[in-house]
Amino acid sequence: MFEKIKEILVEEMQVDPENVTMEAELVNDLGVNSLELADLILLCEEKFDIEINDEDIHKFITVADVVVYLENLSK
Repeated sequence: MFEKIKEILVEEMQVDPENVTMEAELVNDLGVNSLELADLILLCEEKFDIEINDEDIHKFITVADVVVYLENLSK
């Protein structure tokens, strides 16, 4: 799942692949703004055929938060 999220961040959001780690903060470390975060959510929903609850978006601080959330949804 991490590799899939990394791919989205690198290809769709032009994030430097060397900066994408599980511990990297989406906003502070990767420079993702609120619009890009919304795009990330939409891309994940489309790619994984899931629906992410709007109330859960504020939980996405690090790349790991996104990975763990999506892994839990796909169980």
